[in-house]
Amino acid sequence: MADILIYGAGAIGSLMGYLLSDPASGSEGMIENVALLGRKSHIKAISELGLRLSLLEKKELLHFKYCFSDLADLKANDFYPNIVIVCVKTYSLSAVCDELKRSGLLQERLKDAIFILLMNGMGNRESFGELGLLDSQVFEGITIMGVKFSEDGMVELKGKGKTIIEAKIDEGLGKFMAERFKEKGFEIEFSPDFKEHQYSKLFANAVINPITALTRRENGVVLAPILQNTVQSVVREAVTVAAFEGIRREERSVLDMVISVAEKTSANTSSMLQDMINGRNTEIDSINGYIIRQARKHKIEVPVNEALCELVKSAAGSSSIG
Repeated sequence: MADILIYGAGAIGSLMGYLLSDPASGSEGMIENVALLGRKSHIKAISELGLRLSLLEKKELLHFKYCFSDLADLKANDFYPNIVIVCVKTYSLSAVCDELKRSGLLQERLKDAIFILLMNGMGNRESFGELGLLDSQVFEGITIMGVKFSEDGMVELKGKGKTIIEAKIDEGLGKFMAERFKEKGFEIEFSPDFKEHQYSKLFANAVINPITALTRRENGVVLAPILQNTVQSVVREAVTVAAFEGIRREERSVLDMVISVAEKTSANTSSMLQDMINGRNTEIDSINGYIIRQARKHKIEVPVNEALCELVKSAAGSSSIG
């Protein structure tokens, strides 16, 4: 059995804690194979009342033996994870690396741990690379699920989708994760073409996230006729950049995919809009900002992505991408 630390137990992280939990790991309904590390008020609520989950057709209440608000709490405890699933926002990844370095845990109980970066955006592996871990210790994943942080101690599943992990992950770990997901009625895939899936999510996020954040509307706003020129331009620019990065996709098929995602999630509130509403930083730098950085590298013009990026930053009061 894997002992798993969810580093960044927010909306997605809390759901992953549920999906990977093994009821047989503890006694009296207490989960012992998964530990949650997250924001202090959220962790406090979970410690006292349990993690409440609204899962479309049902509700769940889970009690975790191990709940931490920082790495010092982990060090003071007897939980020794062999898997760490990082679910923080992309702009927090640098701080996570600093925390891990300062903690000394990479030389102690996390020395041989496997890290899975289950995050939005692109460039996360490169950022995490500053820790100097072996390639065999770091993997990436994405999830297509829509999850909303309702309040401390509670998350809501708004859209059920697949979670995709790089296929080169350890076979035993993959089998464990697949069993846990299947047990709870969710899909997980271990893909040899992970980068293709990563770009598919990037294409959809580059359209849906900034437009919903700027209009303060749910995902269905992307389908509005007045926005189709913008939608098509974002896709055209992103597909052009992707081709220079070795990902060759037809513009029409990508556009159809993005529209399909917007239709299926029309009532969802995007993560970027949630961040904007709650006065938090957005992940624009790792989505449209990533497209812009790659375009500059290849000397390609991407004016619509640049405009959306600048508008989101202006609305959120954050700095330029550099």
